[in-house]
Amino acid sequence: MSDNNSRRRFLLGAAGLAAAPVVAGVAGCTPGEQTPAGRRTAGSAAGGGATAANAITLAARRRLGSLEVSSVGLGCQTMPGTLYGPVSSRENMITIIRTAVDQGVTLFDTAEVYGPLESERILGEALQPVRDRVVIATKFGFEVDQQTGERGGLDSRPDHIRQAVDGMLQRLRTDRIDLLYQHRVDPAVPIEDVAGAVKELITTGKVRHWGLSEPGVQTIRRAHTVQPLAAIQNQYNLLARDPEEQVLPLCEELGIGFVCWAPLSYGFTTGTINPYTRFAEGDFRASVPQFSRENMTANMAVVQLLQNWGVRKGATPGQLSLAWLQAQKPWIVPIPSATRTAHLLENIGTEDVTFAGDELRDFTTALNAIRIRGERVPAPVLAGTGVEAPRP
Repeated sequence: MSDNNSRRRFLLGAAGLAAAPVVAGVAGCTPGEQTPAGRRTAGSAAGGGATAANAITLAARRRLGSLEVSSVGLGCQTMPGTLYGPVSSRENMITIIRTAVDQGVTLFDTAEVYGPLESERILGEALQPVRDRVVIATKFGFEVDQQTGERGGLDSRPDHIRQAVDGMLQRLRTDRIDLLYQHRVDPAVPIEDVAGAVKELITTGKVRHWGLSEPGVQTIRRAHTVQPLAAIQNQYNLLARDPEEQVLPLCEELGIGFVCWAPLSYGFTTGTINPYTRFAEGDFRASVPQFSRENMTANMAVVQLLQNWGVRKGATPGQLSLAWLQAQKPWIVPIPSATRTAHLLENIGTEDVTFAGDELRDFTTALNAIRIRGERVPAPVLAGTGVEAPRP
């Protein structure tokens, strides 16, 4: 058996193990590092244990502007247990992050509002011993009480940005943020003022690079003029392809990298949720229009496409989802989240999955023929995307 086939067989087995409780019909339940029979997986020990030892080590690198990162990053939004439901433990989240470092991941993504504050704290503790080996990305842009974490509305005033960054540095246990995003455009603050404040932070060494998340296209141009952007971070996956029309061409024109959040469609394109899935109380996915029972039934055509190609390519649906995104442009980097070691290792295994020219064309043609039903996020969240900042 070839080395690549051995790796893929391991990853397919790990993915099946991790997905088992969800396939049974319940998503969002406490995702502990245990098998259905209650045994811990080999990867639950510090450093990843035997599972990580048998998994692929991520070697490929990509560039976001002038910033070099691993071809797959790790999104840490779900680690506080407030988005998809409770997680196994804080200690397990730290172990997963450190396993990711051991397996070659260098890009770690968080935000002030994830938790709020707790995701940054988890990431800071996990990465402190290996700080110089990794790229830390986080985001500002909301009113967040630095002690209680109570969240208010948008706030990208320069003074608030500086205050937010000081809090981030403390929680992340570091002296600099490698990639700082404006989380959402503030319709009350000119982007020139935001870019100017970040430029000052770059000059002082507290920030190295910066980016925008879900901005309007003219706002991208204006921000880039004041301080060159390293990355745009928007939702991009097989069910949400909005960036293809304007944002990706603009990134290519300006030399800006692109980071995909929710690259696995909140787990949908891994094949582990379906119209019969019952989301746990508080699980964000229950409010996503694409996941109403009627819409999800129609959207299952995407999962079927992935499963068919998975047999053909010897890969999991999730790996194919990530590989398709990477195949669009060499400067696109997905940041799937993971609260189980097996999910992390499966995502890293995407490095072994590629599309030949004809395969990419055939897969995309089949994908284009599927009509996606429902919006990608709830209406109040969607209203905050694609916003153009006011003029000075």
